[in-house]
Amino acid sequence: MYDPDRDQEENRVTASLGALALTLLFIVLGVFLEQKLAAQSRLEDCLLSGRTNCAPIWVPHR
Repeated sequence: MYDPDRDQEENRVTASLGALALTLLFIVLGVFLEQKLAAQSRLEDCLLSGRTNCAPIWVPHR
């Protein structure tokens, strides 16, 4: 037998899970963007202080 209350609750759960997934996506994108902007800011600060060797140095792990 068809139960409209159950169908409505399933739709509500689906919408809540979609909103949760979207929120988590925005959080991940925000953290990624913050890290990129911080790195760009550090490089810009170095260049504006007159230095010419501002590239990050990569050191392999032993």
